[in-house]
Amino acid sequence: MWRDEGIEDEETLSAFLEASRTREGRAALSDALADTLHLLPASPAPLLLLRLRLLRNLLAGDALNQGTFVLLSGPAAVVSAALSIPALSPDLARAALQALGNAALGGDRHREAVWDALFPGALREFARVRDAGVLDPLCMVLDTCCSGDGGHGRVEELCHEDLGLPVLVELVATASRLGHKEEWLEWLLFKICVEEEKFKTLFAALGSTDGGESGNEFSAKHAFLMGTLSKCLTERPEEVSISNSFALHVFNILKHAAETLDFTCRGSSELPTGLPGIDVLGYSLVLLKDICAWEPSSSETEAPVDSPLQAGLVKRLLKYLGELEPPSTIRKAMAKEQGDQQPAFATAKVCPYNGYRRDLVAVIANCLHGRKQVQDEVRQLNGIMLLLQQCVIDEGNAYLREWGLLTVKYLLEENEENQKEVSELQMQEPILTPEVAELGLRVEIDKKTGHPKLVNSS
Repeated sequence: MWRDEGIEDEETLSAFLEASRTREGRAALSDALADTLHLLPASPAPLLLLRLRLLRNLLAGDALNQGTFVLLSGPAAVVSAALSIPALSPDLARAALQALGNAALGGDRHREAVWDALFPGALREFARVRDAGVLDPLCMVLDTCCSGDGGHGRVEELCHEDLGLPVLVELVATASRLGHKEEWLEWLLFKICVEEEKFKTLFAALGSTDGGESGNEFSAKHAFLMGTLSKCLTERPEEVSISNSFALHVFNILKHAAETLDFTCRGSSELPTGLPGIDVLGYSLVLLKDICAWEPSSSETEAPVDSPLQAGLVKRLLKYLGELEPPSTIRKAMAKEQGDQQPAFATAKVCPYNGYRRDLVAVIANCLHGRKQVQDEVRQLNGIMLLLQQCVIDEGNAYLREWGLLTVKYLLEENEENQKEVSELQMQEPILTPEVAELGLRVEIDKKTGHPKLVNSS
C-alpha cells in the first residue's frame, strides 16, 4: 500500500497523477484511493488540488475504484475538503466535481451517494463559482444524477422552489454571461425543461434582473434558455418526446413577447441579437417551427402542436404576419408603379430581427402540412392572399420565398376549396415582379385599401 512516504511530496503526487492517466496505471494505483481520501481533510490547497485530480483519474471508468470510493464515503469527503478552503478556487471546484461526476457514472447507488453529498447546500456553493471550467463538470454531475432509478425524484428536488431551483438559476445566469454552450449544460436543460416538463417553472424563476430593452419583462437568462432549447430541439434524437404542455408554454411566451415588444425599429441582425425580448420572440418561433414539424412516435399519440393549434396559434401567426409591412420586393414594385402616389406604411410594423417574417411563415407552413383543419382555418381567416404575398424575395428574410412556396403548396394540397379561392382571385392594376411571375401570379393593388394582393395570372 502507498502510505506516508509521498504524502507531502508534490513531485511524487504529480508522478502518481501522470501514471493514473492510463487504465493500467489506475489499476496499479488502486490502493492509493483509500489513502488519498484519508489525507484530504489535512491537505493544504496545492496538495488538495493534486489529490482531487488523482481521485478524478482513479475513478474514470474503473468500477472497482468507483465502488470503493462510495463504500468509503468518498463523495462526502471530497465535498467537505473542497468547501473547507475559504475561497473556493475554480481549479479546486472543477477537480472535485470531475471526481464526483466520474463516480456517479458507476451506477444508481453511486449517483445516490453523490447526490446526498451535494444537495442542496454544496450544489449552491459550486454553482456560485462563475467559471466555465466549473460549469461543465457541475452540469455533468447534475445530468448524471438525474438519470436512472431515482433520477425523476432528483429532478423534482432540483426544481424545488427553495432548494434546487436557485442552483439552476445560477447555472443559467453563469452560462448566459459567459456564452457557455457545452453539451452537458444543453442536455441538462433539455432534460429538465422538455423531458421532465419543468420549463414553465424554470422560465418563471429566471425573472428579469439584468435589464433588457425598455418595456419588456425578459432577461438575458430567458433568451439564453430559449436559444439553448431551440438548438437542442433542432438536433434532437428521434426518441425524444415533446409534450403538449411544453408546446403550449412556448406559444404563451411568444404571445407575451409579441404584445410587449416595439415593432417600430427595423432589426439589422439575425438571432441572437443581444436584445433579450427580441431573442425570446425569435427563439419562440424557431422552437414552434420544430415543434410543429415533430411527429409523434405512435399514431395514437397526440401531436405536441395540437394544444397550441386549439389555443389559436394559426390566428395569432396570421395576425402578426398581416401587421407587417409588405416584403421588400412588393414595396419596390408598388413604388415603381405608383411613383409619388405610393401608399404609406407608417402604421405597419417592421421585422425586429432579420428572419422574423420567414420564421412566421415557416411555423405556418409546418402547421399546414397534412392538416386539413389548418388549411380550412387559413381560408376562413382570409389568410390565403396574405400567404401568397410571402412567395417573394424579402431583404432581411433569407429563404422567405422558399418557405412561402412550401406554405402555398401545403395550403392548396388536396384542398379544393382553397384551390378554388386562389383561382377566382380578381383585381385590377397588376404589378408584375420576376419572382411572382414565375409562380403564375401577379401583384395587384386594392384601390380601397392601397394594400398589395397576389392573384392568379391565368
